Amino acid sequence: MAKQGKLQTFLEYAAAKSVLVTLGHLPAPVAMKVGRTVGKLAYSLAGDLRKTGATNLRLAFPEKSEEERQALLRECFDSLGRQLGFFSQFSTRSLDELKNMVEPQGLEHLEAAKANLNGGGLLLFTAHLGAWELTSFGPSLFGHAFSFLVRRIDNAKIEQFVDRTRRRFGNETIDKLSAARSMLKLLRSNGVLGLLPDLNALDAEAIFVDFFGVPAATNFIMAKLALRTKSPIIPIFAPWNEEKGKYEMIVGPPVSFAPTGNEDEDVRALTTTLSQFIENQIRRYPGQWLWIHKRWKTRPPGEPKIY
Repeated sequence: MAKQGKLQTFLEYAAAKSVLVTLGHLPAPVAMKVGRTVGKLAYSLAGDLRKTGATNLRLAFPEKSEEERQALLRECFDSLGRQLGFFSQFSTRSLDELKNMVEPQGLEHLEAAKANLNGGGLLLFTAHLGAWELTSFGPSLFGHAFSFLVRRIDNAKIEQFVDRTRRRFGNETIDKLSAARSMLKLLRSNGVLGLLPDLNALDAEAIFVDFFGVPAATNFIMAKLALRTKSPIIPIFAPWNEEKGKYEMIVGPPVSFAPTGNEDEDVRALTTTLSQFIENQIRRYPGQWLWIHKRWKTRPPGEPKIY
């Protein structure tokens, strides 16, 4: 069994590396076009993921027709394939080449926030929308390396390969399974931490706030860290712009929030604010979010399962 496990790990790694390396040596537009073809193939083969996506889209957009929701689901797979092609470029292109592939907007917000740190650190937040890997990798291209939370890939060899790419220009990754003390220590030493709070969370680390009008188990750690360390929260998103043929990297001003002093109420209110911010971004780019994730899997007590 041990030999079979090692063989499977190696074969998975060899397949993943060969795809990324091959795409990485193609011109970026070609790599993304090939990636989109992979996305279309995945759409045709991944029946369970299509079912999850269709359920999510019915919950989020009950006002849309079935045809409209189906088009958004196809666009979701298309977006994932495009990101695969784009990510493949991260490890093979020079710094200048990579910078020319991105259109940054609002970097001054990040620079101003970093210049005014006072023992509380800075939080960056994003969602699984567009090229979310760019929201961590991109700032490092422009001299703003930071630390961000990741779920380690089960295959250790693939994880090492991906992690080297993510850290190429000075970033650091933090394993979400052992992150609590590391995050607090980082922020209290004026560090910059990135989080993605848009996925389903387990009961112990979640509160229920509305997401597209449906109660969703949402991780509250970002709100709690921000309140306890007085760290500003900066949004950063990387949607695809079809007209420009580029990913934009959009950094916004700090999220406005006035705490009351009641931590439980403030955590809920800030978590709600961040969730609504993400929902608004998804509504702007509805085909670029990760609809195939079971966002509403964890249910409030007594409510039936959705999936």
